[in-house]
Amino acid sequence: MAFENLSDKLQNIFKNLKGKGRLSEADVKTALKEVKMALLEADVNFKVVKNFVNTVQERAVGQDVLNSLTPGQMVIKIVNEELVKLLGDQTVEIQLKPSNEITVIMACGLQGAGKTTTVAKIAGKLKSKGRKPLLVACDIYRPAAIDQLQINGNKQGVSVFSIGDKHKPVNIAKAALEHADKNGFNVVILDTAGRLHIDEAMMEELQEIKSNITVHQTLLVVDAMTGQDAVNVSETFNQKLNINGVIITKLDSDTRGGAALSIRAVTGLPILYVGMGEKLSDLEQFYPDRMASRILGMGDILTLIDKAQADFDETKAKELERKIKKAEFDFNDFLDQMQQVKKMGGITDLLGMLPGAGKQLKDVEIDENALSSTEAIIYSMTKAERANPDLLNLSRKKRIAAGAGVDISEVNQLVKQFDQSRKMMKQFSGMMGKGGKRGKFKLPFGF
Repeated sequence: MAFENLSDKLQNIFKNLKGKGRLSEADVKTALKEVKMALLEADVNFKVVKNFVNTVQERAVGQDVLNSLTPGQMVIKIVNEELVKLLGDQTVEIQLKPSNEITVIMACGLQGAGKTTTVAKIAGKLKSKGRKPLLVACDIYRPAAIDQLQINGNKQGVSVFSIGDKHKPVNIAKAALEHADKNGFNVVILDTAGRLHIDEAMMEELQEIKSNITVHQTLLVVDAMTGQDAVNVSETFNQKLNINGVIITKLDSDTRGGAALSIRAVTGLPILYVGMGEKLSDLEQFYPDRMASRILGMGDILTLIDKAQADFDETKAKELERKIKKAEFDFNDFLDQMQQVKKMGGITDLLGMLPGAGKQLKDVEIDENALSSTEAIIYSMTKAERANPDLLNLSRKKRIAAGAGVDISEVNQLVKQFDQSRKMMKQFSGMMGKGGKRGKFKLPFGF
């Protein structure tokens, strides 16, 4: 994640604070000087850092903190609260009209920020909430932009409106609105053209669209990897177009992430979503409190729960529970659980949301490809073998290994681990049946 280095540094600073029985004013100032350097190195805006540190120091040198039984914890609490304020205090949603009216959303930003992928991600989220979105191809300049939008729209099961690249974007937008009105679409999302840098031609084109049709939400897509440039871009676009909210892409990359900590404070614009990967499902609602927790190494259990519940099928879960109790759990169930983990973002991402796990796993290499190898072995089995693992004799294992392109030892290891897991699950379900309580959701078994 973008804040990995910042998170490590802050955790080390606070570890030293927590190790002290009492804190002097000098201790607090020394620690905050280190916090200041860590934030600047993360490419957070200088003025933002200065105000942040001054506010924290003002609160942290108070008598209530210095005389507290746990002064180190109190300082961390203050830093967390001020980080949340910095990031925006509350979660902001895209404002939509009632479902019987059309909401027009215009996405804008520089070329390369990831607009076309992002609008498809947004369309998918709105569709899952019961809306009927229409993606509109208004980028008539970038080669293959229209094709990319259509491909992404198809993957999301969302309609795409295009009349080619020979019409002005404002006329494409007008035609799309007519099409939406006639065909029952209630959200129109305009994918507009970007440039490598801000210029008058781009701004005039976007302003022309807003002058000729009613745009209810103007969203700016910025690239986290551009650092402070993302903040400058946000300011300029907001001055020209009155932006309603920002979406930050590539926040999963190995970047310093200062843009996310600076945009709200510098521009006043809320961050609506953050892009955490290239898959069309990798767009997260932005929660300031959860992001602050991640930055401080406290994990993000709530987002982990959201991810689990998004893919939670109660009927399947009950059937799985029944199978486990009767020791009928088979390779089809195992495969289904693996796919749920992949949908949720992979093992590394999931573990990173557990409090303290990021630091513990820093030097541990987790082989995500091992899941693909396991999948290949299971897919090489016949339906009968998946449903009844007891059929797997030596000759069948040799055939499966050849089909999966692995050594037979890997097949043997998987079968052995599966048998052990099945026995443990049966024992665990028996214990749960003697008075254990079930939660509202389950993480996939075996992981």
